[in-house]
Amino acid sequence: MSIALLADPIVQFCILVVIGTFVSRFLLRHRRAGRLIGQIAFFISLTALLLYHGIVPYEQSPPQETVTLRVFIGFAKIVWWINGAWVLVAFVRLFLIFERKPREGRLLQDVVVGIIYLGAILSVVADVFSVPIGTLIATSGVFAIILGLALQSTLSDVFSGLALNLGRPYSIGDWVVLDNDIQGRVVETNWRATHLLNGTNDLVVIPNSTLAKTRITNLSSPDESHGVTITVRVQPTTQPNVIAEVMRNVLISCNAIQKTPEPSVMVDSIDAQAVELQLTFRIRDISQTTAAKNELYDLIYRHSKAGGLKLADPPGAIIMPSEERAETAASIAQHPGTPWRLLNNIPLFSSLTEDEKEHLATHMQRHTYRKDTVIAEQGTRLRALTIVRSGVVNITRKDAQQQIELTRLAPGDYFGEAGLLMDTGEVGTIKALTFVVTYEIGEDCLAPLLHDRPSLAEELGAILSKRIEAEHHLFGASNMLVNGAPVSSLSARIKHLFQIQHD
Repeated sequence: MSIALLADPIVQFCILVVIGTFVSRFLLRHRRAGRLIGQIAFFISLTALLLYHGIVPYEQSPPQETVTLRVFIGFAKIVWWINGAWVLVAFVRLFLIFERKPREGRLLQDVVVGIIYLGAILSVVADVFSVPIGTLIATSGVFAIILGLALQSTLSDVFSGLALNLGRPYSIGDWVVLDNDIQGRVVETNWRATHLLNGTNDLVVIPNSTLAKTRITNLSSPDESHGVTITVRVQPTTQPNVIAEVMRNVLISCNAIQKTPEPSVMVDSIDAQAVELQLTFRIRDISQTTAAKNELYDLIYRHSKAGGLKLADPPGAIIMPSEERAETAASIAQHPGTPWRLLNNIPLFSSLTEDEKEHLATHMQRHTYRKDTVIAEQGTRLRALTIVRSGVVNITRKDAQQQIELTRLAPGDYFGEAGLLMDTGEVGTIKALTFVVTYEIGEDCLAPLLHDRPSLAEELGAILSKRIEAEHHLFGASNMLVNGAPVSSLSARIKHLFQIQHD
């Protein structure tokens, strides 16, 4: 009796469904690949079982004698078609995951999945309920036309979204600029629209039909680097090639821009009022545009001042009256020496009085270095603070077999304070990238000031501590401790080096 019961197709079908459900929903619940294998195995087993008992799920069945058998065959066919659709859907999702772009393919995935389910439903209607599909589609044509007209705008967005996803002019995370100056980073694409996150952190939702008709500039393709051009106007007081060379030094000394491809300087125009130049460079990604421009404008001012250049007024600007120009010139003439002007622009000596600055300025020594000259090797203890007057200097650090560029110094920057004020070696090798002019403040020059005003050591220690904190990428790798003392004791260390009595 039990053997005859197990041989019944209905019992075998129920056992197979229970086992398949238990394995896929419980044993393999959290294993995506295992669930797919289980679904495939269940579908193959179900197909073999139905064909063994003469049930062809993809054909209409002949009339059956009993109602129970007719219901069973119809139900078995529905289960077969549903599981077949599930297997195909699992393959579609797996393909998009392997492609590693599941979010961009969400719209295409939904369309394919919808087509699979629609095909399964139509097959069930035709093979289980014996309804002619052609007649059904023909009778629903009028309804489809009415629905299409009502959803014309939505359908336009859907098909435009399909075209954009297939063409892939952008991907999630790309920064794009549209014709109407709307720009932002792509955060989502769906059936209806594409979502951009703009520079002010606002979400911009653009219908796909509008986006498909707009010219799109992808700033993240073919890579994340982005080109930038800025315009500089300089008074024509010297030859254009000299001005261009100063601007090349500006680009060389900038830390925020890429060194490859090499930035360029082009003289765009010249007239009686100005030489106009275009500075073109690349940055790692568009988010660094503001930082790169800020650093470049600062360097343009410093290099122009060091090279004796004057920035020109913008076209159509009102020129400052000659009396005001004379007052400005008189203010500059009060302290005409280059050393004094260099000291006045260094925060490290901002607390000095005018007389103390004059004392240092009169004892500063001028040095020049040819291009590619090594000024100091890594670890060297310099006994003088060196201020860059003109040119570009870089600092590179060698760790194991790797050579790392820490920073580049421009006019007004300085180095050597580690040796002068903390008695430590330089964090990297200091090298002249161009012809460089420097001014040095020696230990014997600074010592009298510290002995006359011991509180100056406290001020220098506080300012130096802030600089170390701001430029930790330079000082973080160096030995900033003295017998275990932290950076906060810099003033005590300065007093110890210069043999100043503690208060």
